[in-house]
Parts: sequence; structure tokens; C-alpha cells
Amino acid sequence: MKSYIVGVGMTKFEKPESRDWQYWDMAKEAGTAALADAGVDYGLVQQVPVGYCFQASTAGQRAAYELGLSGVPVYNVNNNCATGSTALMMARQFVEGGISDCVLALGFEKMKRGALGGGADGGDFKTSPVARHYGIMAAGHGFEMSPPTAQIFGNAAREHMERHGTTPAQLAAVGAKNHRHSANNPNAQFQDVYSVEEILAAKEIHAPLTKLQCSPTSDGAAAALVVSERFLVAHGLHDKAVEIVGQAMTTDTEASFASGSCIDVVGKPMTAAAARQVYEASGLGIEDVDVVELHDCFSINELLTYEALGMCEDGAAGKLVESGATTYGGRWVVNPSGGLISKGHPLGATGLAQAAELVWQLRGEAGARQVAGARTGLAHNIGLGGAAVVTMLRRG
Repeated sequence: MKSYIVGVGMTKFEKPESRDWQYWDMAKEAGTAALADAGVDYGLVQQVPVGYCFQASTAGQRAAYELGLSGVPVYNVNNNCATGSTALMMARQFVEGGISDCVLALGFEKMKRGALGGGADGGDFKTSPVARHYGIMAAGHGFEMSPPTAQIFGNAAREHMERHGTTPAQLAAVGAKNHRHSANNPNAQFQDVYSVEEILAAKEIHAPLTKLQCSPTSDGAAAALVVSERFLVAHGLHDKAVEIVGQAMTTDTEASFASGSCIDVVGKPMTAAAARQVYEASGLGIEDVDVVELHDCFSINELLTYEALGMCEDGAAGKLVESGATTYGGRWVVNPSGGLISKGHPLGATGLAQAAELVWQLRGEAGARQVAGARTGLAHNIGLGGAAVVTMLRRG
């Protein structure tokens, strides 16, 4: 069976504590927008997977109840930074499995200011779900006093520079591109444009990463309404429909840890495996893709993802971004929304915000950031610990 996204919505992503709202307020805003986009009443929704990381158990119900008290199943989903795309995957599985015809995937996060703690409970990495990941990092690089997530990705950047000659300027070019893209996105947390030189001169978080190459903590929500072909036809939603033509989730294998490399620990093998599955299932390859929303939690991860998705050979990602191939006028437009670095990164909402951006792009509704002629899009959302979700979307 086929599945289609027929409605999407998101809030503006905000700096934590800068707006007077609660997580259920933002979820209501995004969910209402997705339903209105499709022209579908919440009473027709049959299941609601809800993604978040930092709120209490059954916060999904508290949020979904703002849309209606219909008694439908609500699932609370937590998969670290891949939470939003995991909720979307559940919605697709419900539909393609013939269990439901109309499912609302919802994701939100209300965060605190400051860097993420890296998954350690009270600073004790022995009990952390990512203890194995940080143990590999510490064995190869030691442990510094910088924020843990920036540190593990920063060390991956150091390895890439040592192996392939990647330069600080190439890493900064990712941040410059994504900040430039976000200037045209009213939903982005930041709309400021910076040069490569300004990004290199920003406060260092963990060498070689500066602040303007790191995603911020954010508040916000996003949602997507996923329906069956039967529902699509019955409700005349063809003009809204974007088909999910392939989707895969992978988790860590021995390839994540055996090499002792932070490049592998942060998920490059997972991404490559998920991409292969999606290409095989959809019959499409990266050469068929027009627009990409990928998980640039740090600039280095965008470069690693280029390679994992097959956009270039291993080691060539720095040259790829430097060439202009991943911005307007290039082979692909990557992160037209501004990506996590500039749009923001409320963990539970991120994967669904990527889907929303791609739906707008493929419908030709992205305004000043529209990618001309876009018909096929790819989303990549990854969480340390780990999970990688790759989704291929196509407008018929």
C-alpha cells in the first residue's frame, strides 16, 4: 500500500524561554496547521504518534488532547534527535500496513538554554545510553571540558581533516550556506547571514567547530498528516499529496564502533545503510533528488552525510560544499530551510519540520526559498545512540 503526506504544519522555532508558551500550545499550533493544510478534521484521525525527548511520560496525550478528545491511540516516541522522523515512520507504517487510513505524526520540544548534556544522567556517562559512543571517543581523543555533543562531532571533524585534508573554511562554508538559506525562512530561529570569515571568527565550542557551526537548543513543534491512497481518493486530496516512496530506519551495528573512529560513532554507517535501503525500495537514487533536508546538527555532520548519501566520494565533501553544488544553482539544494544550524533544533520536532519543508518545496509553496522545479526530496534525520531515518518523497 502507498502512503501520502497531505498536510504539514510547524511553529516558528524559538530560542528557549523567549516565548511564553507550553509544549501543548506549540503542539496545538503545529497540529492545527497540518490539519488545516489538508482540510481534514481531527475527528478523522485514527492514530497519533507523538515525538519528544524532554517532557514527562504521556506528554503526547497532553499535547494531542488540545486537538480533540476523540479517544484515539496516542503513542509517546523518544529516539533522541531522530524522534520526529521516527514518529513519521510509525505513521507511514500504520498506513502502509493497512491498519489506519489517516494518522497524524506530531513532534515538539520545550528545551532549556545552553548545550545538551550528551545523554549523561547527572554527568555519569557510565549509566548513559550513549556510554559506548563516548567511550570510543575518549579512547581515541580523550575527554575535554567542552559540551559533549559538540566534542564528539568536533572530534569527527578533526579525523576528517586529518584523513582528507578538509579545511576549517570548508566546514564553515556549511554554516555560511545554511545561515544564508534561513534568511528566507520566517519559521527559522535565526535569519542572520554570515560570511565564512565571520563563522570562523565566532566563539570556538570545540575545535574546529565554532558557535555558528552548531545547532542551538530550540522550542517548537511540527506535524504531518499521513493518509492512505483510499483516504486520498475519498477526500479529493490529490492536489495536496506528496508520496512517501521510500523510508528506512537503521540503528548502530559493529560498523559504528569497530574502527574506533568518531566518524563512525556519530552515525555515518547508519546513514549509508538507511540510504541504500531507501534507494532500493524506491527505485530512485541520489541522482534523482532535487532537494535535501539533512541533519546538520554540526557542520561536520552535513559533510559526513553528503558522503553517506552518495553525493560524493568519501573525503570529497569539503570540496563539494565549497564548489556550490549544494546550494541554489548547484546540483542539489541542501537545507533550504536553514537546517538545524540556523532553523533550530527542537529535538522532537526536527524530523517532522524537515518533512514539512520538503512538502512545501515539492508543492512549489516555499516562497523565496523555493527550489525551482523540485519534484523529489530526501530527508535525513539522525540521533546519537543511535537511529538514522532516511525518507524519499516525491510529488506525482
